[in-house]
Amino acid sequence: MSLKQLIECVPNFSEGRDLSIIKQITDEIESVDGVQLLDVDPGKATNRTVVTFVGEPEPVIEAAFLAIKKASEVIDMSKHQGEHPRMGATDVCPLIPISNISMEETVEYARKLARKAGSELDIPFYLYESAAMRPERRNLATVRAGEYEALPEKLKQAKWKPDFGPAIFNPRAGATVIGARDFLIAYNVNLNTNSVRRANSVAFDVREKGRVKRSGHPITGKILRNKKGDPLRQAGKCKSVKAIGWYIEEYGLAQISMNLTNINQTPLHVAFEECRKSANRRGLRVTGSELVGLVPKKVMLDAGKYFLEKQQRSTGVSENELIHIAIKSLGLDELGAFDPQKKIIEYLLDNEESHPLVNLKANALADLTASESPAPGGGSISAYVGALGAALGTMVANLSAQKRGWEDDIPLFSSAAEKGQLLKQDLLHLVDEDTKAFNKIMDAVRMPKTTDQEKSERLAAMENATKYAIEVPLKVMRTSFSCFEFLSEMAKIGNPNSVSDAGVGALCVRTAVYGAFLNVQINCKDLSDAKFKAKALKEGEKLLEKAMKAEERILKQVDKVIKKS
Repeated sequence: MSLKQLIECVPNFSEGRDLSIIKQITDEIESVDGVQLLDVDPGKATNRTVVTFVGEPEPVIEAAFLAIKKASEVIDMSKHQGEHPRMGATDVCPLIPISNISMEETVEYARKLARKAGSELDIPFYLYESAAMRPERRNLATVRAGEYEALPEKLKQAKWKPDFGPAIFNPRAGATVIGARDFLIAYNVNLNTNSVRRANSVAFDVREKGRVKRSGHPITGKILRNKKGDPLRQAGKCKSVKAIGWYIEEYGLAQISMNLTNINQTPLHVAFEECRKSANRRGLRVTGSELVGLVPKKVMLDAGKYFLEKQQRSTGVSENELIHIAIKSLGLDELGAFDPQKKIIEYLLDNEESHPLVNLKANALADLTASESPAPGGGSISAYVGALGAALGTMVANLSAQKRGWEDDIPLFSSAAEKGQLLKQDLLHLVDEDTKAFNKIMDAVRMPKTTDQEKSERLAAMENATKYAIEVPLKVMRTSFSCFEFLSEMAKIGNPNSVSDAGVGALCVRTAVYGAFLNVQINCKDLSDAKFKAKALKEGEKLLEKAMKAEERILKQVDKVIKKS
């Protein structure tokens, strides 16, 4: 299964007072299928609106282009006044990798957006941060120096030739900066004090730029300087972290308020732990924390794994449990309820309609399968049985990690359990995917067939839908077969009291492979493409043959362990 790539786009538009203008821009964003608008945050004083939307890369850059185009039509920069630095109707438009996509790939999409906008709109475009094509343009403040008012003269200079678009001043639209950057997390850590000075002491310990060096007393001592007269600094513990202490009257406590600008360099849980260590050294205590805005799911999963490792427990538990551990360990629910469905980006994008079968209770899925409806059928059930096989192997790994006297092997079993969880999730996804494949065939069957063109289009649609209905069970076969390796390992070295569960897991996985192959065979009957058909059947036959042998080996191993014990 190919995992969905997600990027976030956070364009800043130079209008924060006329909501009808902002609505025209956000309407353009929402007109693109595959994009979800998450937040619109207008500011009157800054006369600026920050918009957040998420989706797969191609729809996101299409939505961004339409938004930039519309902003150039409805915002007149020659009349703009506001407190925030700005240089264009769309001032800045960063793309941010969220899941299953690298920064390098995100950079290419940022440049693709700038190239498209530069060729179709009469606006100068600059690239910044990771997408910058010149090192001196990485910093946004450098690119935006002089703001809108400086553009007429700036664009005449060779060193400020735009990366894309004309080097001509556009009085109405100004210029736009497009980039790719890491996800920024606004994060506050709560202290059991109301002292801003003490909170600042912790903040200075943690933040990258640290504190000014002094001789003698750390607060009143003379500031030490270099030969140029600049203050010397003692670096803080966390790179890519900005922090300051403040007092929140609403909560009656002081906080360390942080911006984590590169969560790969300093993950959320690392920033929390450094605050905790610093607070403890100063006689303070961290009581909890607060996330401002949204976070990628990986941030919470990584935090959950970190705290489980500290407890010497397996990290191969369910996604829900990892997130629960993260919430409790970070104290994210101290100041109010923390709902993962509203705080995690991927969950906001998800909905029950995208995987209706997996969301059913076991009895409801059984009842629906037993009904007069042809779907869900054997394909979906094969994927589900495979998921159960992966789950059983994962259970053996987790139980083995908790066995007394086996503490040295926790990393081994934890790693196996993590693999099992991933395979389980992939197979659960395919439960619904198989039914979607069937529905694609039915949609093609219902297409009109009156004219010759309609008949031709209907045949092509049926052929494509049938190919997809073959590809999905093949994915079920491949993914299910991948479970044998770790099931075999668990049967050999796992907790002997649970070896029968590894055996049942192997039976489930073999059933999944066999059942999916039956679907490959029956769907191949309706396919015209002989080459595609032959290739699919050949792959399916090989996988089935290998699965039968793998199941036999595992069951022999299970029998051996049971008899020995």
